[in-house]
Amino acid sequence: MSTSSPEAVKKLLENMQTDLRSLSMECKKKFPPVKEAAESGIVKIKTIAARNTDILAALKENSSEVVQPFLMGCGTKEPKITQLCLTAIQRLMSHEVVSEAAAGNIINMLWQLMENGLEELKLLQTVLVLLTTNTVVHDEVLSKAIVLCFRLHFTKDNITNNTAAATVRQVVTVVFERMVAEDERFKGIVEQPPPVQGNTNRRSVSTLRPSAKDAYMLFQDLCQLVNADAPYWLVGMTEMTRTFGLELLESVLNDFPGVFLQHQEFSFLLKERVCPLVIKLFSPNIKFRQGSSSAASPAPVEKPYFPICMRLLRVVSVLIKHFYSLLVTECEIFLSLLVKFLDGEKPQWLRAVAVESVHRLCVQPHLLRSFCQSYDMKQHSTKVFRDIVNALGSFIQSLFIVPSVGNPAVVSAPAGGSGSGPQGTAQGGTGPGGVSGTLTTQAAFEYRGTWIPLMTVSVQGSAKATYLEMLDKVEPPSIPEGYAMSVAFSALLDLVRGITSMIERELSMEEEAAAEFREAHPDQEWKPQAGAHLVWEEMVSACWCGLLAALSLLLDASTDETATENILKAELTMASLCGRLGLVTPRDAFITAICKASLPPHYALTVLSSNAANLSSKAYSIQGQSVQIISPSSESHQQVVAVGQPLTAQPQGTVVLTAKNIQCMRTLLNLAHCHGAVLGTSWQLVLATLQHLVWILGLKPGVGGALKPGRAVEGPSTVLTTAVMTDLPVISNILSRLFESSQYLDDVSLHHLINALCSLSLEAMEMAYGNNKEPSLFAVAKLLETGLVNMDRIEILWRPLTGHLLEVCQHPNSRMREWGAEALTALIKAGLAYKHDPPLAQNQRLQLLLLNPLKELSNVLHADIRQKQLECVLQILQSQGDSLGPGWPLVLGVIGAIRNDQGESLIRTAFQCLQLVVTDFLPTMPCTCLQIVVDVAGSFGLQNQELNISLTSIGLLWNISDYFFQRGEAITQELEREEEALQKQAQEKGETLNRPFHPAPPFDCLWLCLYAKLGELCVDPRPAVRKSAGQTLFSTIAAHGTLLQQPTWHIVVWKVLFQLLDCVRTSSTTADKEKIESGGGNILIHHSRDTAEKQWAETWVLTLAGVARIFNTRRYLLQQLGDFFEAWEVLLNHIQSAALSKNNEVSLAALKSFQEILQIVTPVKDSDKGGDALAAMGVPPVLIDPLSASGPGRPLVRSDSLVERLTRYNGAELQAPPPGEESALEDSALWWSAWNTWYRTGTDSTRPPSGPTEKLSFIPSQPFLTALIQIFPALYQHIKSNFSMEDLKKLGVILHGAVSVPISSDASPFILPSYTEAVLTSLQEAVLTALDVLQKAICVGPENLQVMYPAIFEQLLLFVEFSCKPPQYGRMETKHVANAKYNQIQLFAPAEWVALNYVPFAERSLEVVVDLYHKTACHKAVINEKVLQNIIKTLRMPLGLKYACPSESTWKLAVSSLLKVLSIGLPVARQHASSGKFDTMWPELANAFEDFLFTKSTPPDNLSIQEFQKNEAIDVEVVQLISTEILPFANFIPKDFVGQIMAMLNKGSIHSQSPSFTEAEIDVRMREEFSKVCFETLLQFSFSNKVSTPQEGYISRMALSVLLKRSQDVLRRYVEDERLSGRCPLPRQQVTEIIFVLKAISTLMDSLKKTQPENVDGNTWAQVIALYPTLVECITCSSSEVSSALKEALGPFKDFMQPPVSKVQNGES
Repeated sequence: MSTSSPEAVKKLLENMQTDLRSLSMECKKKFPPVKEAAESGIVKIKTIAARNTDILAALKENSSEVVQPFLMGCGTKEPKITQLCLTAIQRLMSHEVVSEAAAGNIINMLWQLMENGLEELKLLQTVLVLLTTNTVVHDEVLSKAIVLCFRLHFTKDNITNNTAAATVRQVVTVVFERMVAEDERFKGIVEQPPPVQGNTNRRSVSTLRPSAKDAYMLFQDLCQLVNADAPYWLVGMTEMTRTFGLELLESVLNDFPGVFLQHQEFSFLLKERVCPLVIKLFSPNIKFRQGSSSAASPAPVEKPYFPICMRLLRVVSVLIKHFYSLLVTECEIFLSLLVKFLDGEKPQWLRAVAVESVHRLCVQPHLLRSFCQSYDMKQHSTKVFRDIVNALGSFIQSLFIVPSVGNPAVVSAPAGGSGSGPQGTAQGGTGPGGVSGTLTTQAAFEYRGTWIPLMTVSVQGSAKATYLEMLDKVEPPSIPEGYAMSVAFSALLDLVRGITSMIERELSMEEEAAAEFREAHPDQEWKPQAGAHLVWEEMVSACWCGLLAALSLLLDASTDETATENILKAELTMASLCGRLGLVTPRDAFITAICKASLPPHYALTVLSSNAANLSSKAYSIQGQSVQIISPSSESHQQVVAVGQPLTAQPQGTVVLTAKNIQCMRTLLNLAHCHGAVLGTSWQLVLATLQHLVWILGLKPGVGGALKPGRAVEGPSTVLTTAVMTDLPVISNILSRLFESSQYLDDVSLHHLINALCSLSLEAMEMAYGNNKEPSLFAVAKLLETGLVNMDRIEILWRPLTGHLLEVCQHPNSRMREWGAEALTALIKAGLAYKHDPPLAQNQRLQLLLLNPLKELSNVLHADIRQKQLECVLQILQSQGDSLGPGWPLVLGVIGAIRNDQGESLIRTAFQCLQLVVTDFLPTMPCTCLQIVVDVAGSFGLQNQELNISLTSIGLLWNISDYFFQRGEAITQELEREEEALQKQAQEKGETLNRPFHPAPPFDCLWLCLYAKLGELCVDPRPAVRKSAGQTLFSTIAAHGTLLQQPTWHIVVWKVLFQLLDCVRTSSTTADKEKIESGGGNILIHHSRDTAEKQWAETWVLTLAGVARIFNTRRYLLQQLGDFFEAWEVLLNHIQSAALSKNNEVSLAALKSFQEILQIVTPVKDSDKGGDALAAMGVPPVLIDPLSASGPGRPLVRSDSLVERLTRYNGAELQAPPPGEESALEDSALWWSAWNTWYRTGTDSTRPPSGPTEKLSFIPSQPFLTALIQIFPALYQHIKSNFSMEDLKKLGVILHGAVSVPISSDASPFILPSYTEAVLTSLQEAVLTALDVLQKAICVGPENLQVMYPAIFEQLLLFVEFSCKPPQYGRMETKHVANAKYNQIQLFAPAEWVALNYVPFAERSLEVVVDLYHKTACHKAVINEKVLQNIIKTLRMPLGLKYACPSESTWKLAVSSLLKVLSIGLPVARQHASSGKFDTMWPELANAFEDFLFTKSTPPDNLSIQEFQKNEAIDVEVVQLISTEILPFANFIPKDFVGQIMAMLNKGSIHSQSPSFTEAEIDVRMREEFSKVCFETLLQFSFSNKVSTPQEGYISRMALSVLLKRSQDVLRRYVEDERLSGRCPLPRQQVTEIIFVLKAISTLMDSLKKTQPENVDGNTWAQVIALYPTLVECITCSSSEVSSALKEALGPFKDFMQPPVSKVQNGES
C-alpha cells in the first residue's frame, strides 16, 4: 500500500492522534506544557484533515507546528516519552510530510539528545530515515546530521559505535547518490559553464548544483580529517580515526567513479588532495627497513602500521583502476612504491598485501598496456611495467633463498612482536633437510631444500585478496607459509594469460582486417598500424626476461601437476607469442627452457647446451639485484615414471624420467604442433629433444610411422609405470600430428628436413650394424610421415626418399629392415591413392615412378620383405585396382605364382589379393584375363593347405559367374573381337586355333570352363568343399543358364548334371559307415556327419535338390531339347531311389525336390479355375512371367523369382510351346508319371512290416511322411481331370498307412508338445489338408465327381474311430503316448515306438465330417450311400463309451457333432421318408440316443459337481433335440422308433437311484434336471389340444399313458418311504420330485379338461381315476410343501364325481 493512498493517509491521521493522546497522558502530571501542546496538536490535525483535500501537502506545510509537541516531548529527556516522540517523528518522515524548517528543528533536537547521551540507537535510526526518505535536508543541516552520526561512532558503547559506523557509510552513500540522481535529471540541459577562475580558492564550488555541492563539501572534509586537519563543513567533529576515513574515501572512489570523471571540481580534489595525502601516509612504509638497527639512524623511524597501510593500498588499487587516465604521474609514483614494498627487507605482512595489490593489477591486461605505453615507451621515464614483472620475479626468487641462521632480521625482531619475527622464522626455519625426507601430497614448490606450499588463492583471472580485506584487524596478521608465493604465482600466470590473449586477439583482428582489405583491394599493399606492433613488442621485450627467470625457477621447483601445467602453458603461450611477433631471442629462450625441462637433469644434448650458454650470459639486474636464469636442480623430489637408456652408441647407465619431464614433453609437442608455423630455427632444438625422449620412453613406430609404446621385452632396461603408460598414446598421437604440419613448409625447408632425417637415419643404421640391438627408428618413421603429408609435391622428394628406404630394406637387422619395407610400401600405396593433379591415369610417367620401387623389392631375398610386398599388392588392389590398366598382367602374375609348397601365410595373402581382384576389378581388366582368373581361382580351390581358402575360392567362382552374367554382352563382343584377331594370326602361321570346348562360341566356352572347374570340386574328398562347390554349381546354372545357347544346354543336362548325380549316388551307396574320429582333435564333428556315408548323404541331398531346381526353373527351355520326357523320367527315378533310401536325411530331401519340380503351373489361359482352386487351398500359384525378349538395347533384368525371366542376351526370341493338343498331352503324361512315382514311393514307405517286429529295420520319420502327404495337393491340381475312384482308393491306403506309423520314442518329445495338450502333428494336418483339397475340388468340379463324396466320408469316419481305438502298424507293440513317460522311454527302452495321441486328429476329422456334411447333406450320392447312417454309427462308439473314452473331449464333441448333423440330416431324412433310403437309420439313431443317455460307464470319482451339472446339461440338450426335431414330426417317422423314444423319455423321467450312492452323493448324482426335462417333454405331448393328424393324437396317448404310469410309481414309492422313514425328513430331491409330480398331475387334469373327449383314450381316464386313492394316501405326509401341492392336485377330481353325460357338457365344463 503506497504512503499516499487514502487508506494510508487515514491511518496516518489516526496514528498521529493516538500518539498525541499517549503523549498528553504521559505528561499529564509532570509536564503540563507538553500536555497542552499535545492537545492543541490533536485539534490542529483534525482541523487540517477537515479543511483540506490534499491532506499530506497541508500537513507538510504545517509540519513545524505538527512536530512541535513531539520536540517538546523529547525535551523532557524522559526515556519513555522520548521513545514515543521519536517513533512518531519517524512516522511523519516516512510519509514525507516534514518541511525543511521542521527538519532543521528535528535535527537540533536530536543534537541535544546526542549531547545528553540519550536514546543513541533511536537517534541514528531517525537520522537515517530522515535522510533516506526525502531530500529536504541540505547544507548546514545535513552537515550537522552527519557530524551527529560521526560523534555517536566514538562513544563508549560498542553496539552504538558499530551502528553509527554503518549509518555513516550509508549516509555518505546517500549524499553521493543524490548527486548522481541530480546529474541524471539535468542530463539533457546544457549549461553555460562560468569562466573558470584560477584554482586558488579551494572552496570555489559556486558552479555546483545543491546536491553536488553537499557531496563536494563532504568529500573535501573527509580528506581534511584523514590528513588530521580541521574540517571546513562538518563543524562540531570531536574525534576521527584515519582507518575509518580511508575506508570512507575508498568506498566513495570505488562506488562513484563517474562523479570524479565528469566534474572538474571533483577531479581537482582527486589530484590536489587525495594523491598527496596517500603519498604522505605511505612514507613510514617506504623508509622502514626490516633489520636496520634503530641506533644507526639519527631520527626515530615511524613504524609501518598494518591497518592504515592496507587501506592505503586499497585506495591506490581503486585510484589506478578507475582514474589512471586522470592521474598518470601520480600512478607512476604509486606503482614504483608498490614495487618497493615487495623488497625482502619489508615486513612479511607488507609484502603480502603488496603482492595482493600487484595481483589486482595483473588481471587487467589493458591497464598493463597503458602502463607500458605511458611509462616504458617514453624516454626518461621509469620502466614501470618491466619493473612490476621483474619485481614479481625477484620476489619469487627471494622466497626460495633461505637466509642463513644468523640473519640479523631474525635477531633484531622487536620484543613486541608486531614486526615480522615469527614469519621470518617460519620461512627460514626449515633448514636444508627440512622436508626432503617426506614425499608431500600437498601442492607445493620445493627448491634446494626450501619447501613452500601452494594454496588456491583465487579463481583464474580474478584477484581475490585475503589480507587486503582484513578491515577489522589492528595488529598485522600472521601470514601462512606459502601464501605470498601462491599469490605471486597466480599474479604471474594471470599476467601472462592476460597479455598474450589480449595481444593475440588484436593480432587476429588485424589479420582479419588485412584479409578483408586484400579481398576488397587486391592491387594495393596492406599497411598495418605501426603503433600497435610497437606496443606489443615493447610489452614482450619488457617482460620476457623476468617472466622466464621466474617461470623456469617455478617449473624446476614445482611438485604439483596442475601448477606445472600452468607454468608450462605460460611458457608455451609466451614462446608462441614471441614467434608471432618475430622476436627470435625470447622465443628460443622459452623453447630451450621447455626442452631442458623435458629431458633428465644434466642430459648431454649438445644443441641445448650451446643455446643455453648464450642465454645465461645475459644476466640482467633489477634495481641492483642480480637475477640469474636458474638451471634445473637435480634433487627435486619428483615421481619417477620411466627409466630408460640414453640414446648413445656406447651403452651407458640408465636415465630417469619424472612425471614432470613427461608433462614438459607434452607441452613441447603441443608447441611444435600448434605453433610450428612460428618456430623457424627452433625446429632443430625441438626435434633433437624429441628424438631423445622417444628413445628413453621406448616408443616404437607403428602404422604410417606413428610412434606407439613398444613391448617391454625390447628394451630390457626401460621401465614404465602405469602413470606414464596412459599418457603414451596421447604423446604418440601428438608426435604424428606434429609431422603433419610439415606440409606447410616451403620446398627448400622441406628438403632440409628430409636430408636431416636421412642423416639421422644413417647414424641409426650404423649404430645398428654390428649388433642386434634395437635400432632407433625415429628418423625412418618420421621420413615416412613427412612423405605421406607432402604427397601433393611428392616428385621433388620421391627419389631421395625411396632410395634411402630401399637401402634400409636390405639392412641385416630385421627390425630395421622391416621398417624400411613398411615405410616404402606405405609411401607407394599413398602415392597411388593420392589425387594428383593431373590424375595418375593421364600421367603414366608418375605412375611408373611410383610403382618402380615395388618391382625393385622383388630383388630383396628376405622372406619377410616378400610378405610385405604381397601385402602391399593387396592394398594397392584395394585402393587403386580400378586404375591399374596395363599393370594387370604383372599383378595377376605376382598373385598366381604361389603354390602348395609355399607357406600358408603367403598363400593366404596371395588369396586375399585374388579375392579383391574377383570382387572388385573384373570389369577393369581386359576380358582375355578372365579365363586366367577362373583357372587361378580353381587352383586355389584344389590346394590342400588351407580348407577355408578352398571354400572361399568356390565363392569366388560364383562371383565370377555373376560377373559374366551381368556383363554378358560386353564380354561377348570383346571376346569375339579377340577371337577374330587370334584366328587371323593362326591362319597366317598356318596353325589351328587351340582352345578348350572349341566349337562352342567363346562366351559359352568361358561358362563351360567354369562348370568344369566346379564339377571337379563337387567330388573333392573334403565334404565341405563338395558341399560348397555343389551349391555354387547349381546356383550358377540356375541363375545364369539363360545365357547359354540351346545346344550348350544339352551338354549341361546330360554331361554335367546327370553324370554328377550318378557319381554321387554311387559314392553315397558305397561310402564307408565307419565313425570318423573328430578331426585334428580340436574340431568336433556333429553326430549327424560322423561317418563318410553321412557326409556323402549330404552331398547327395544337395545334388538332387540342385538338379530338381534347374528342372523346375528351366522347364520351358529344357522341353525344347526334344528328349525332355526321358530326362524327366531319369530325374523321377533318381528322386524315387533317394526317397526310398534308408537315410532319413536323403529321403526327406528327395521329397523336397519332388515338391519343387511339382510346383510348376502352366501359364493360365483365361483365368481358369486352376488358379482359384490353388488359391483356395493355400498353395501359391507360381506363374511364369509373360516371355519378353531383350534386345541389345535393353539391359538384362536379374530376376530372383523361382522362375527366371527367360531371356536371351542376343535377342533371339524363345517361344513358349504352343498351347496345342500335343503339349497338353505331353504335360499330362509328365504329371501322371509323377503321380505314379508318388504312389510307388508312398506305398513302399507306408506299408506296415509283415514280419515279426524285432527285426524292424527302418520306420519312416514323421517329417518324411508329412512331406510326402503334402506333395499330394500340388500334384492333384495337375491330374484331377482324370482322377478316378480307383486312384482315390490308392490315396486312401497311403493316407491311412501314413497316419498309422508310430513315432520313435526319442523323437516324440519334439513332435508331440506334451500328451496333455491336444495338438495335431503336422502329418495329421497334411492328411486332412489332402482330403480338404479333394473335397474342394469335387465341390467345384463336374457332377460326375460327386460320387466321390461318400468315399471321403468313409475315410474321415475311419479317422474318427481312432479316438476310441487307435490303428495298428503291422504287429508292432506301441505304447500310448499318454501312458509313457518320456524319460522312462528314453532311459529304459530306447527303441520303443510310441503311438501318437490320435484324439486331436480324430476330433479334427469329426469337425471336418460335420462341416462337409453340412455342405453335402442333400447330394444324391450322400443320400444313396447312407452317409448319415454311417456317421451315426461311427458316433455311437464314443457316445456309448462316454466316460470310458480315452479323452473326455471326444464324447462331448461327438454329442455336439451329432446334434449338428441331425439338425441338417433329419429334415433331409423326413423329406426322403417315402424312398426308404433312411429306414435303416432310425433304429441306429435310437440306439445311439439310448447308449448315450443311459451309458453303462460310470463317471469318474473325481468329477466335480460343476462338471457333473455341465454333463447333465448336455443330456438335457439331447432331450430338447428330440422334443423339437423328432416328436413334432412323428407322422414322418416309423412308429416303433417313436415308441423307443417314448420309452426312453419315460425311463429318463423316473429318478432311478443306484443303491451304491451315499446320501450326500445322491443329491448330485441324481440327474434331477434331466428327469425334469424328460417329464416336461412327455407332458408337452400330452397337452396337444388341437390335434391336426391322428399321428399327433397317437403320440399324445402314448405320452399320457407313460406319464400316468410314472406318476403312480412315484406316489407309491413316496408313501412307502414316508412310512419307513418315520420322523426323519426324506431326501430333498425326493421331496422335489413328489412336488413336481403333484404339479404335473394338476397340469394334466387341466389339459384333459380342455382336450376333445374323443382324443382321450378310455384307458387314460381309467389311469387318471386310479391315481385318486394313491393321492389320498399321501395326506398323512409331514411336509407342508407337499401338502399344499397335494391340495391343488386333489381339487380337479371334483369333475369326476359324476360321470360325463354328454360330449358337449364335458367340453364346456
